[in-house]
Amino acid sequence: MRTQQHGRDAYDVVVVGGGTAGLSAALILGRSRRSVRVVDAGEPRNAPAAHMHGYPSRDGMPPAAFLAEVRREVAAYGVEIVRDRVTAAEPDEADGFVVTTADGGPVRARRLVVATGLVDAPPDLPGVAERWGKDVLHCPFCHGWEVRDQAIGVLYAKASGIHQALLFSALSDDVTLFLHGADEDALPDSDWQLLAAAGVSVVTGKLDGLVVTGDALAGVRLADGRVFARSVFVVPPRMTPRDGLLTALGARTRQTPAGPFVDVDPTGLTSVPGVWAVGNAAGAAEQVVNAASAGYRAGVTLHAELLHADLARAAERRRGGVFSPEGERAVARARASRSGA
Repeated sequence: MRTQQHGRDAYDVVVVGGGTAGLSAALILGRSRRSVRVVDAGEPRNAPAAHMHGYPSRDGMPPAAFLAEVRREVAAYGVEIVRDRVTAAEPDEADGFVVTTADGGPVRARRLVVATGLVDAPPDLPGVAERWGKDVLHCPFCHGWEVRDQAIGVLYAKASGIHQALLFSALSDDVTLFLHGADEDALPDSDWQLLAAAGVSVVTGKLDGLVVTGDALAGVRLADGRVFARSVFVVPPRMTPRDGLLTALGARTRQTPAGPFVDVDPTGLTSVPGVWAVGNAAGAAEQVVNAASAGYRAGVTLHAELLHADLARAAERRRGGVFSPEGERAVARARASRSGA
């Protein structure tokens, strides 16, 4: 249960972000009888998708329905979930943090879990943003089964090379890689051999945009006017973590193939004591099932850390003589009486 400290509501943990990772951490902490507030801005990364996949027992479930069910479970353990946006988090004088939100007053947290996710920015090609999450996709494991055996186009990206084209070739015999102006010589001979072995066609030339008929992708148009019929287009988004709170607190980052992300240990602990980062805030590859696992690990670690900190303080008070021998014996007699001894 929350308390009052320095005139503010005080919690063991404030979780910033109400997606799968944040709610998973809150679930474990709530079940451990920790006071927890989840501040959710309501901007899940997978909102454009009609269904989520790869989560055992929830495969094919709409993301919004999944999150609603998780919120119901979490709230049953006394966790507060509020729709708001955290605007700042600053260390305070009592080994904790003051958390400020857009619509509510500041609250105090002993520890923070940042689960703010990331933003996907599709390539700037006409039609791509409008079809994002429908027939413009980026992940074969999230959506590949649903587009199997269709005519699939893949946009070449320097960072990932031909990897996506090869992955989607396992799902369809009709895959075309669009180099979008990249030099053919940029692909080593080994890549050309793999593409040939996978049966992937390659198209050179700059792209001009997508061709949409009704509410469905019909093709990919090149700058020279040629149109290649495609019903699915795979693009590499630019993935930017929502890490403003973390960097403002001084969290160290690391370079990844998707760009810089905050550096965390296996439990999600950042370089800032008392601050955990989980889910896509800490890595681009965290799908829903991974995010749930990350939140779980952070919740377990946080509870144990708080418990040991509290017990260490209690032991220090005993060593300082705050508890007299007579008082200890009185407590022991009271416990024995309650237990029927």
